[in-house]
Amino acid sequence: MQLSQLVVVPDFWKGMMGDDWLNNASTRDAYARHVESQLESEIEQEVARVRADAAARGLRYQRRVVVGKPAECLLESAAMLKPDLVVIGSPRPAGASGLRSRMQVEKLLRGLAVALLVVPYPR
Repeated sequence: MQLSQLVVVPDFWKGMMGDDWLNNASTRDAYARHVESQLESEIEQEVARVRADAAARGLRYQRRVVVGKPAECLLESAAMLKPDLVVIGSPRPAGASGLRSRMQVEKLLRGLAVALLVVPYPR
C-alpha cells in the first residue's frame, strides 16, 4: 500500500514580498530567499514526520510539493495518481499556529472521482 502526500504552497505567498518596506531589488531578493527557506524547512519537517509514520506502518511513501491553488492542485494530483481515497485536514481553529488557507471543498466534491475524508483538527 502506498501513501502519497501532496503539499500545496498557496500561490498567494508570492505576493507577500513586503514591497511597501523593501525598497530595493537586492533586499527584496534576500527577503524572498528567506521566505522560501522558511517554507522549505517547514515542509521538510512535516514530510519527515509523515514519512516516518508511513515507514512504521509498512507503507510506501511518496511526496509532491507544488505551488498553486490548493483545490486545483489536489484535483490534478488525484487525476494523475488515481488514489482510492483523498484525505484532507479540516481548517485550523483560530489561534492555532500555521497557515489558515481555505480549501474549496465544494470544488473537490464536484471534481473528485473518489471518496474524500476530512479529518478534524486534533484537540
